[in-house]
Amino acid sequence: MNEKKMRQNKLQITIIFIVILLITYLSAAITNFNFLDSVLTIPEAIGWMVSNLMITSETLDRMPSIMDKLLETVFMSIAATTFAAVISLFLALLGSQTTKVNNFFSVLARFIASFSRNIPVVAWSLILLISFGQNSMTGFLALFVGTLGFLTRAFIESIDEANQSSVEALTATGATYFHIVNKAVIPQSLPQMLSWILFMVETNIRSATLVGILTGTGIGAMFDLYYKSMNYQVVALITITIVVTVILIELLSNQIRRVIL
Repeated sequence: MNEKKMRQNKLQITIIFIVILLITYLSAAITNFNFLDSVLTIPEAIGWMVSNLMITSETLDRMPSIMDKLLETVFMSIAATTFAAVISLFLALLGSQTTKVNNFFSVLARFIASFSRNIPVVAWSLILLISFGQNSMTGFLALFVGTLGFLTRAFIESIDEANQSSVEALTATGATYFHIVNKAVIPQSLPQMLSWILFMVETNIRSATLVGILTGTGIGAMFDLYYKSMNYQVVALITITIVVTVILIELLSNQIRRVIL
């Protein structure tokens, strides 16, 4: 019986592997992608990067202005994440099976989370760009809406995973809804929620660069400016600065997670 099951699993894996290969081949054929040509262009691409992306002393003179824009991007990402976290907590309490007020608000909260989460941040940037124009408010709102959906969903799952015994004990004593939330639900879910907030801060700092290109704000706008003017040395410096910043924030977030979890 076990041998028969193993043969079936092996056959299924083989079929899945063949299907993946066929899909890959069809995708390459439709898009006129040639893997061999791509590999052969790698040495030429590396040579171009070495000759054009070298950081010079003149390039480093622009570091103060780069840092100003980078800090603007970081603070905008933190502000959007923090504000979205507050609203997400309210929606999660309404949407969770543990703390829902009624089915209508539960469905509504989950719908809002699903709608905002399933539209990419880039798409939100383009949609909001039409209404608000190229400014920091557009970038903030794009990050806020995308974060709202993700955190609401994450917070709902965190609340649903909380131990029900303390909730049932407080309910049995006649505690009010807000007392149950404050004493039983939030204390259990808070560490996981903080972890999700830190994760979204990291994600939003990465996304804010692309959002800035579209909305003309922050480090993304500066990247776009120097890229279009073909000043690739400054582009390289901006890219390295962004990468180093993201890595440092990720290390800090991981350290905080180890403390709170």
